Amino acid sequence: MSAIDPATQSARPGRSRRREEAHCSNSEIRNPKSEIEQSPLAAAVTRILWPLRGLCLCACLQFLALSARAELQFDVFVGYDGVVREAGWFPLACEIFNDGPTFNAVIEISSGNLRSDQVRRVPAELPTNTRKRFVLPMFASGGRSFQWSARLVDERGKLHSERQNLQPRTLAWEGILVGALPRTFAGMPTLPEVRHNRQEIKPQVARLLPEQFPDNPIALEGLDALYLNTEKALELRVNQVRALLEWVRGGGHLIVGIEQLSDVNATPWLQQLLPCELNNMVSVTVDESLHQWLQRADGSEAAARAAALASRRRPGVSSLNAYSNLPADPAFAQAQVPVATGSVRDGEVTLAAQDKPLIIEAKRVRGRVTLLTFSPEREPFRSWKNRPWFWSKLASVPSDWYTMPDFPSYGGLSIDGVFGALIDSRQVRKLPVQWLLLLLLVYLIVIGPFDQYWLKKIGRQMLTWITFPTYVVLFSLLIYFIGYKLRAGETEWNELHVVDVLPRGGNRADFRGRTYASVYSSSNARYPLAFTPASPDVADQTHATLRGELLEMYGTGRENSRANVEQSGNVFRAEIFVPVWTSLLYVNDWVQPGSVPLTVSVATQNSTWEVSAHNQLDRPLTDARIVVRGLVFELGTLPAGQNKTFKLDPAKGVPLQTFVQSNGYRFQDAVNQRRNPLGDNLRGWLDNPSLNSMVASFCSHIQVQQHQRNFVAPAGLDLTPLVQRGDAVLLAWDANHSFANPINGFKPPRSQRNTLLRLAVTPDTN
Repeated sequence: MSAIDPATQSARPGRSRRREEAHCSNSEIRNPKSEIEQSPLAAAVTRILWPLRGLCLCACLQFLALSARAELQFDVFVGYDGVVREAGWFPLACEIFNDGPTFNAVIEISSGNLRSDQVRRVPAELPTNTRKRFVLPMFASGGRSFQWSARLVDERGKLHSERQNLQPRTLAWEGILVGALPRTFAGMPTLPEVRHNRQEIKPQVARLLPEQFPDNPIALEGLDALYLNTEKALELRVNQVRALLEWVRGGGHLIVGIEQLSDVNATPWLQQLLPCELNNMVSVTVDESLHQWLQRADGSEAAARAAALASRRRPGVSSLNAYSNLPADPAFAQAQVPVATGSVRDGEVTLAAQDKPLIIEAKRVRGRVTLLTFSPEREPFRSWKNRPWFWSKLASVPSDWYTMPDFPSYGGLSIDGVFGALIDSRQVRKLPVQWLLLLLLVYLIVIGPFDQYWLKKIGRQMLTWITFPTYVVLFSLLIYFIGYKLRAGETEWNELHVVDVLPRGGNRADFRGRTYASVYSSSNARYPLAFTPASPDVADQTHATLRGELLEMYGTGRENSRANVEQSGNVFRAEIFVPVWTSLLYVNDWVQPGSVPLTVSVATQNSTWEVSAHNQLDRPLTDARIVVRGLVFELGTLPAGQNKTFKLDPAKGVPLQTFVQSNGYRFQDAVNQRRNPLGDNLRGWLDNPSLNSMVASFCSHIQVQQHQRNFVAPAGLDLTPLVQRGDAVLLAWDANHSFANPINGFKPPRSQRNTLLRLAVTPDTN
């Protein structure tokens, strides 16, 4: 064993000491981690989270990948299969698929033309990986090149997607539009070709899809008729069915084709709507019955419908019947057709083969239902040579639509102007043209001969650099002072409600209202508007929307409104802008249930009519009139809560056309003068709002100038079709009241509110 050198022995402890100091130093640096690692709780957390590190990494990668590929699908469909009717409501459908992060969006719809008066907004929550559809009622204010734009923005206003210059095909106001929900595309109804080449006047057929079918009855009012295959009826949602039934009750024409009996049995609402109970299917030989039905004259209901469509335009000169000389189809006449049979409840059989009904029609309040007990989409009907003419007659297209070489469809005045002339503020006075010319003449004399004369007389011609601007300032102040005296006044809000009462059994009714609201502003100001349901219980059955005044239809036609409208569910909130010292007219279209305000019955007794009218309101209805068999009778006042009976002598009635023309002869001049900033005040105003609003309810009888359209009115405002089909129409004035909540969210110093009630019933001929 060797001895240890003391020097070596004394040196080793030093190196060990330095290693220990270094070790202590490193230990101090790692000490927090060592303490955590040595903590039992920390060790447990580490053991739990450490295996999840892979899942966290995968989630981060998936989020990054999702953000990288996230795109919005934003599709917009304008009109009925790309067709809109001039001066009518139509649906605009938006379909959004969001596969990115959730966000709160706003859909903005506006006119794509140079003048964009109204912007409609719809808020929408878009969760990740969801698809949503929104169908909005829009108003086509006219024009052959009308365009729309749609933008999708978030709540901060950031643009996510947009669709610009959406231009649907525009159908003229006189045109005929048939919608269809067929079982297959090949089963679409078709119409014959017309003689003229003007696309905007040709009858159109538009295919509708169940997923884009409107759930608002107002959006369906642009259709003249709707074909529904019973197989597609199963695909309609509750809100869509409710909108469809409201449209029929308000005046729509529904054509139902039976595909299978099981379709009807599985659809309770369709069973109640149809005019018969079906229980069996049999095969029937068509023979010549269908061809003979095409050639014979229309029945009373179909003839009235055709006359109503023809009344949209001036009478033509053609007397040819396009249906009378249709060629026969022998192969079709011997074919077997499956037909549903059963018992007729409340309809009229208009066509039968071998004693089996093929076509059954029935009234539904103001509309009607036509039932085809066979499927028009199957053979042999689909190969029938006269199939387009069958659909044309079924939709009551007038015969001269196909024989007239052409007829005017341009220009025309809007019936909105008549209601504006009734309720516009009387605070506004116009400067007569002669006074304006006199003021202009004085101005020219002052800045010309007078200025030269007196400056030359005092020898200071150079002062014209001072006098001329002075004259301009003085005359500008004078013009402002004159304008202030003529137009200054208090803010004023006036409403005229035109309300159609649609009974639905018992003491309940649906109200289809049109609120004409005129606001006069004493300053450049914005005013809030909002429609609220009468009660929370009927919120899901209430629909309301806002549009501006439809101006004259010359040129492209347009609305006169400056509004931002937010469509919240079935109702709306809006903000309108009105320039200083001007009046603007807005129209609120709404549907709402309520209690029946009045009832009426008409019975024939010998050579007279007995009318029984019951006013169920707690206030009298003044200035009541009734139209029976085309004759107008004055009833006077209907006392509150009382039943009143009238004996009407036909010899004392005034023909409806005479009544309208004798009282509405000033309408055309009033509408023209109303938008003229100069002229006579009285010529732009219409007094007696109760009488004139009743006259405007039959506007197709108003005489207009030669080679010009009749007054253009949205669907349902003109009651002439109801009179033509034989209904009696009661008109009653409810002063200082309304059946809907006020839409003005501000308190004007001046306001007025009146209602015209309109009720149609079928006279009792027993």
